[in-house]
Amino acid sequence: MDPKELFDRNWEALKRDPRGFEVFQEPLFESGAHPQDFIDHQCAFAASHIRRAKPLEILDVGSYRHFIMGLLAHFSVTSIDVRTRRPTVENEAILTCDAKRLTLPDDSFDLVISLCALEHFGLGRYGDAFDPAADRQGFSEMVRVLRPGGSLIFSTTVTRAAPSIAFNAHRIYSLPMLQSLCMGLTCVEEKFYSHEKKGFCSFKEITDKPRWWDVYCGCWKK
Repeated sequence: MDPKELFDRNWEALKRDPRGFEVFQEPLFESGAHPQDFIDHQCAFAASHIRRAKPLEILDVGSYRHFIMGLLAHFSVTSIDVRTRRPTVENEAILTCDAKRLTLPDDSFDLVISLCALEHFGLGRYGDAFDPAADRQGFSEMVRVLRPGGSLIFSTTVTRAAPSIAFNAHRIYSLPMLQSLCMGLTCVEEKFYSHEKKGFCSFKEITDKPRWWDVYCGCWKK
């Protein structure tokens, strides 16, 4: 049956027997396969590596807030945020500072995670100071505070076209740019997400369209 016809039929039935509810229309049609987008895939990638690493102390730098909330059910997390906010659970510590200057000692975390944050550093989108080199500095800081043997998990934009900056939203990196940031670290796994294919793919299958981007996920050891 056509979704609109089914909606109308069910609407009439509901009006006849609302069971004490006030009823009004707000049509939504979301049947079929459950959608999965690039955020789902990044979080799954990170979760699988965190599970294997079994870290005691985690530093998060700008990741998806809801992912960190789930992480806090099992781990203590120190969160870096350039914007002031309060912790919502007791095992989260929040440091308000710029990612390129972490107020933390060397070698202090078993695992550092940063999902879809690197590309924004220093562009002013979130009220941080303008600094075109902030992404390199921020990444270097993440490596500095990671203990030897610890894992650095990050995701960001990637393209096979020329790298670019969509100011002031985000950067779009080439793979050599990302791998140069990781110089001195050991690669555990790299994955690529394609918006067109709606899933992980080989590097050769990610976009080569100018000014567009797919997603890089990497886990590296110090």
